[in-house]
Amino acid sequence: MCVKKILCGVLILCCGGLLIAQQQVTKFAVVDTARVYEAYFRDTGPVRNYEAKKAEFQKEINKQTAELQKLQQQRAEYRAAGNEAAALRLDGEITKKTEILTEYTNAKNIELDSLLSSLQSSDAFYKKLYAELERIAEAGGYSMILSLQNSDSILWYSPTVDITDQVISTLGLGL
Repeated sequence: MCVKKILCGVLILCCGGLLIAQQQVTKFAVVDTARVYEAYFRDTGPVRNYEAKKAEFQKEINKQTAELQKLQQQRAEYRAAGNEAAALRLDGEITKKTEILTEYTNAKNIELDSLLSSLQSSDAFYKKLYAELERIAEAGGYSMILSLQNSDSILWYSPTVDITDQVISTLGLGL
């Protein structure tokens, strides 16, 4: 009787194990590609060049902003002293310098955006990234890897989770 219970228990465990083994567990992962990109390129020449240009542009913007603040302070002093003619003269200069600063800032932001865009579109980097994502996904049993920056962006997926053919087949039978 005891042997029958043991055999029955072993049989139940084996059947349960087979049922569990047949179920496919889908694992998802996310990747912060911006952080990966930053870590990968942090010490490269192109990134150092970008950072140097960014610092140079910011230094010039700070210089021009300080000049504007000085002129605005001087204008306030002229107005407080009742010298409206000098204050009006400074108004024109302030307006002109503000426009120059705005144009400079816009132009330099466009230049920086262009540099950053060319850095981020490095084909060699993305080929290496996608190959590494595939390796990590397969080793870790992930079925899909999503981008953290863009939640609807799938960076990699296992063909085993693609049910397109099954849906087409099912729809075809239902017609």
